[in-house]
Amino acid sequence: MEISSIMSSQLRSLQSTVQLTILDKAMTSGASAAAEMLQSMPEAAHPTKGASIDVKA
Repeated sequence: MEISSIMSSQLRSLQSTVQLTILDKAMTSGASAAAEMLQSMPEAAHPTKGASIDVKA
């Protein structure tokens, strides 16, 4: 194998690793932001829970 071929293969591997690392960090950041948003939302009453409703057939 030529040295340029080996270096090219290593560069592709490094690029893939860097892309996966960036994607992983972005997903972690997005998931934690979504969890914070859900926790900060006030509790809402269900619109029909506990109420009797008429069902027309």
